[in-house]
Amino acid sequence: MSRRVQLVLLCEDRQHEAFARRFLSSMGWETRAMRVEKAPGGRGAGEQFVRERFPLELRVHRTRPVSQALVVLMDGDREGPQGRLQRLDLACREAGVRERAAEERVAVFIPTGNIETWLAYLDGERVEEEHLHYPRLVRERDCQRHVDELARMCRAGKLRDPAPPSLEAACAEYRSRLVAESH
Repeated sequence: MSRRVQLVLLCEDRQHEAFARRFLSSMGWETRAMRVEKAPGGRGAGEQFVRERFPLELRVHRTRPVSQALVVLMDGDREGPQGRLQRLDLACREAGVRERAAEERVAVFIPTGNIETWLAYLDGERVEEEHLHYPRLVRERDCQRHVDELARMCRAGKLRDPAPPSLEAACAEYRSRLVAESH
């Protein structure tokens, strides 16, 4: 007997998974009921894996009510959030899948540059999203302090100024797509 999946996480790598899993857990999601799809390490670009897998996961999310939400986390690199969202839409059209609709519980989080930009901001640094070389964490799980800070700001309803625009967009996406209904 298979267990009911509450949430599907589609992401590029282990750092994305650690960050998303910890954040969602701190916001009340049951992460033991999460199915994670992440790019296999060392076998191509994580962005490409997410982009190619997104239409499939969106179709499954719509046709089989196995999950309450689909969450996507991918780096914006030099394209930024808008460029990545356009690529996801294009991937859907090419696969014959309707693009995600505003009312769907499908949240896409895209840090401009990469996740390390958000981690640096959550460490108290002033960040520039065009800068792509913020330091990586030694261990993925070391992001817990960053997640705690983000959860604190989310509960207060305000990010510290100046916040990275991509993180502001992610917070709005979280509120509009995942908090709208109880989980």
